[in-house]
Amino acid sequence: MPASKKVESAIARSSWIRKMFEEGTRRKAQFGAENVFDFSLGNPNLEPPTRFREILKKVAEDTTPGRHAYMSNAGLEATRSAVARHLSSFNNAVFSADDIVMTVGAGGALNVVLKTILDPGDEVVIPSPYFVEYNFYLDNHQGVPRIVPTRDDFSFDLDKINEAISEKTRAVLIDSPNNPTGKVYSDPELKSLAELLLYRSGKLGRPIYLISDEPYRKIIYDGVKVPSIFNIYRESFVVTSFSKDLSLPGERIGYAAVHPETPDKSMLVQGMVLCNRILGYVNAPAIMQRVVAELLDEAVDVSIYQKKRDMLCNGLASFGYDFIKPRGAFYLFPRTPDKDDVEFVTRLQEENILTVPGSGFGGPGHFRIAYCVSDAVIQKALPGFERVIKRYRG
Repeated sequence: MPASKKVESAIARSSWIRKMFEEGTRRKAQFGAENVFDFSLGNPNLEPPTRFREILKKVAEDTTPGRHAYMSNAGLEATRSAVARHLSSFNNAVFSADDIVMTVGAGGALNVVLKTILDPGDEVVIPSPYFVEYNFYLDNHQGVPRIVPTRDDFSFDLDKINEAISEKTRAVLIDSPNNPTGKVYSDPELKSLAELLLYRSGKLGRPIYLISDEPYRKIIYDGVKVPSIFNIYRESFVVTSFSKDLSLPGERIGYAAVHPETPDKSMLVQGMVLCNRILGYVNAPAIMQRVVAELLDEAVDVSIYQKKRDMLCNGLASFGYDFIKPRGAFYLFPRTPDKDDVEFVTRLQEENILTVPGSGFGGPGHFRIAYCVSDAVIQKALPGFERVIKRYRG
């Protein structure tokens, strides 16, 4: 047995996203890349902003001694101070460098936070549909996911969240804009959730943390705003990355921020800094820390993603697909014509259209389309989408 039983089990349960991506690789080799329409992976297809290359070149050419030495596990103080100023610009609280830990992407940030706050057996409530890798992150730190379905419009079902909270509940984990639905939680929704957590925290005699995973914060449409949980709930963390808004997923750069007024903040931050080291990240990449510090107010041209969203939504709506138009991120999460989402995705594969079953995100009866692809891929795939749903309805 080359791998542990636990890892073998994890491989068997591993992400549908990667499985479909690998299927796409196989089909492209068989049919030609131009004849395969791969919507499986949320890999941004836009290039980073122009200034990224300018700043990267400037940073790379800096010959100051010690630029590539070890640093604080929290990250470069100049970068953390820049992030703190950025957060202070749209939050009521005032942040400092001591509230920020630079991390290896949002995944690294979330692992750092979870390891800091969880004891073995502690539970984290997660509204679904959700990014299924959360299950593995929790398992890394002996945490237990408590998955709670949302309403038909993907809004919180507070009654179900309340039922899921127990003496073992340590946190609630949300992502907004949501992967896979594109849902942006509204200010009233978040305030209602905060009131519930405040009430249940009082009953428990300790805080239930709210963790918000926000790599898509700047990818929003139709004038929608993403409320800041820092303005709504004190016992809170934000984890994020620059993978989506700056199109830098391969650079693995992000951060975790804690509310400046969170009780016992000093111990939490010390824990996050320690966990950044002992999880093996040590610190976030030095060059990228220096680069993103100068790009905190920038983003790719989101109107390009909005055009893709509208092209896809208009086409699928005309064929009779049922979906809620996403307000953020770059995913569409339509209902399948029947409950067997895996079967429906298989039928799409016959048209060389690669999507991901909603079951892979805790949302059975749906499928996810990642529309961060070229316009040509969307246009060429639409006839296949139409043929498949016609066969179901015929």
